[in-house]
Amino acid sequence: MKETIKFTIIALLIFVVLIGIIIWPLPGFIVLVVFLLLLGFYDLFQKKHTILRNFPVIGHIRYLLEMIGPEIHQYFVESDTDGKPIDKNHRSYIYERAKEQNETHPFGTELDVYDDNYKWMQHSIYPAMKMKTPPRVTIGGKSCQQPYSASIFNISAMSYGALSQNAIQALNLGAKAGNFFHDTGEGGISKYHLQGGDLVWEIGTGYFGCRTNEGKFDAEKFKEKANSEAVKMIEIKISQGAKPGHGGVLPAAKNNQEIAEIRGVPPHTDVLSPPGHSAFSDAEGLLQFVQQLRVLSNGKPVGFKLAVGSKQEFIEICEKMVETGIKPDFITVDGAEGGTGAAPIDFSNYVGMPWEDALIFVVDTLHAYKLKKEIKIITATKIFTAFDIFKALCLGADVCNSARGMMLALGCIQALKCNTNECPTGVATNNPKLVRGLVVAEKWKRVRNYHKNILGDFLELLAASGCQSLEEMDRSLIYKKVDKQWQSYS
Repeated sequence: MKETIKFTIIALLIFVVLIGIIIWPLPGFIVLVVFLLLLGFYDLFQKKHTILRNFPVIGHIRYLLEMIGPEIHQYFVESDTDGKPIDKNHRSYIYERAKEQNETHPFGTELDVYDDNYKWMQHSIYPAMKMKTPPRVTIGGKSCQQPYSASIFNISAMSYGALSQNAIQALNLGAKAGNFFHDTGEGGISKYHLQGGDLVWEIGTGYFGCRTNEGKFDAEKFKEKANSEAVKMIEIKISQGAKPGHGGVLPAAKNNQEIAEIRGVPPHTDVLSPPGHSAFSDAEGLLQFVQQLRVLSNGKPVGFKLAVGSKQEFIEICEKMVETGIKPDFITVDGAEGGTGAAPIDFSNYVGMPWEDALIFVVDTLHAYKLKKEIKIITATKIFTAFDIFKALCLGADVCNSARGMMLALGCIQALKCNTNECPTGVATNNPKLVRGLVVAEKWKRVRNYHKNILGDFLELLAASGCQSLEEMDRSLIYKKVDKQWQSYS
């Protein structure tokens, strides 16, 4: 935001000078020359910027362009299909469904259907009847006393602090209106989460909302909040795809007094969650913790979220499930492409297994140990479209979540300023001047609309495939190109 203001001021000054030269040519020209000379001498003798010392005056053009580089790239350079991390076509898809505008696309696909990354679904010449209402999935195994009926599409984990209070309120109101769940993220439960929508309370390594002064797990604090009517399920966050093996990051700029009180940490400091849990340190400990939270919450569904790294570690968890008889009610599988408000670049780029491989591995391993029937799989990486949901369910997921999709439905423009507290749309900032731009009464409707319309699209794909229920979906319906040959995932 500061850079935007700075650029605007400079642009206005240049405009004023040009107008001055036009109206008063000689005085205006003299003022301009004097200003440029002074700026040139300053550039020559300052010691901070090499570019300005070597190229006085004109070197400033580089910094001016750098200020608006992301905007120039997004609006004038990138095509509809090559934007990162989310391309324009996907952003438009979400905006159109959130605003309930034109939901059709003209003239054919813009994708290269012979590219190795292209994937497609098999349709039937005998399509099924489209379902009138989207199916739901019951989460809760034999040890669960309060099973939960979940939508197949929900709001993925995003904390208050990472997102603004207005964003959290709008998300929760949208979840209430659309009857789907809202994952709190690891930042704890705030009053902004309590707008009537169903919550999945995520417990991260920092135990925010249920921690002792030393940062350890506090069973009594957990029990009090977990038995709230709003909390429907509990999710233990082991790791997330955007920064697996690294704790959550809340920059000091976002950590105001209110957020610090909710989390139980000092305000205005960087909040770095530990990379691992102190409540357990091995597979059996994880399962004992699952059981402890299930008892403390009076039998609500309890699961864990992870990005897969070591396959052997997940296999050991499955072996311990068989040995102890303790099973989570669900497992949330994240991929290396997952989103985050703030993460070290090396963790985002090079750590963790990509989503597709991780999901297939987890599902197949659970089947191998005869555990899948009792454990539902939630998945949460780059789920933006109905095809994304269709593909995920075919690969073995039971439920899909989306974080960045829901952010875009709120009005996010992918400004890539989530970690600076300068988000221009008021979604990922706690700056009151920016937050006020996000009007809760308007934006919750867009969250509801996005959910409703993407599920409508999904039901059309399901019917086109010839399937009449979720149980009929399998990997034989999805194809990809491998070594110039089309192969199904089966």
